Amino acid sequence: MSSSNNQDVYFIPEPSKWPVVGTIALTTSVIGAVNTIHSGELSLLLPVGLLLIAYLFFGWFGAVIKESMDNCYNEQVDRSFRIGMLWFIFSEVMFFAAFFGALFYARIIVMGWLGGSSNNAMTHELLWPAFDAVWPILTNPDNVKYVAPAEKMGAWGLPAINTAVLLASSVTVTIAHHALRAGHRKPLIMWLAITVALGIGFLFLQVEEYAHAYSEMGLTLDSGIYGSTFFILTGFHGFHVTMGTLMLFIMLVRAIKDHFTPEKHFAFEAVAWYWHFVDVVWLGLFIFVYWL
Repeated sequence: MSSSNNQDVYFIPEPSKWPVVGTIALTTSVIGAVNTIHSGELSLLLPVGLLLIAYLFFGWFGAVIKESMDNCYNEQVDRSFRIGMLWFIFSEVMFFAAFFGALFYARIIVMGWLGGSSNNAMTHELLWPAFDAVWPILTNPDNVKYVAPAEKMGAWGLPAINTAVLLASSVTVTIAHHALRAGHRKPLIMWLAITVALGIGFLFLQVEEYAHAYSEMGLTLDSGIYGSTFFILTGFHGFHVTMGTLMLFIMLVRAIKDHFTPEKHFAFEAVAWYWHFVDVVWLGLFIFVYWL
């Protein structure tokens, strides 16, 4: 049941094809990405999956925007959206917690075992007598075959610049939010555009960092546990920044079209919450992956 006029009716959308399209798009993209990584050549499934994701975004976002502009959502629906977004962010927190947990497990527990701590001396002697318990693992003992990077990724080059960029973007999106709540449309558009530009700048610098890591440092996905945890954590974060920047751009387009009012702008708030979450995750990455 739905109604554009009766705000006492809880809006229930009609059956939609978009969840099915999303499942196919994500599955195709993941399989294509895995095939590309393992083969070293671009898998046809990857661009097909990305095109399907683009189609999904245009279609599903468009449908939700149309429902919002048709006044289908009442206060109860708005509360449901807010609760749903909070649970989504919580699931994202748990997602990154798993990878941070893997990093801490390797650095603190496994390093102690292999390094011959007082309770694990025999583990050290039997498994890896030449192992030096220093993180990151940069040496390559003669009796162990694995690929190690030539050096650790430093914290005070591009990573520090990117940290400043993301922190600045958190400030600009907050200023844009205050402008929206005050009904100041031009400052909203200006500060939101700056936030989008900062997000794009972050991604550009991360590509530069990855190119430097592969070409000059020998730091790749094959570089042992250090390379694996580095690229998994920073790569997934980069993906989240990409999605967040795309969502911010959509909010910018909607702001230009004057879709938001000081009282009704949950879509903007949801994207702002997500962006702040992405910024907080990066601070954790900067401290535990780059700095310490």
